[in-house]
Amino acid sequence: MTESTSNPANSSNPSTRPKTYPCPRCGTQTAWQDNKYKPFCSSRCKLIDLGAWANEEYTLPAETTPFSDEL
Repeated sequence: MTESTSNPANSSNPSTRPKTYPCPRCGTQTAWQDNKYKPFCSSRCKLIDLGAWANEEYTLPAETTPFSDEL
């Protein structure tokens, strides 16, 4: 057995690209590593998402109860 096959550090391919994921705002494939805007691809997508939260555009489904009108 040669040294290159027995050493797990040598088995990784240096040309392997970092794993990517889609930006939650625009869907652009984005690398997670060394991305200061993660999980977004850019500052623009990050600010658009923050604005959507501030405008209460994101909601969670909820069941109405008979007593919800009394509050």
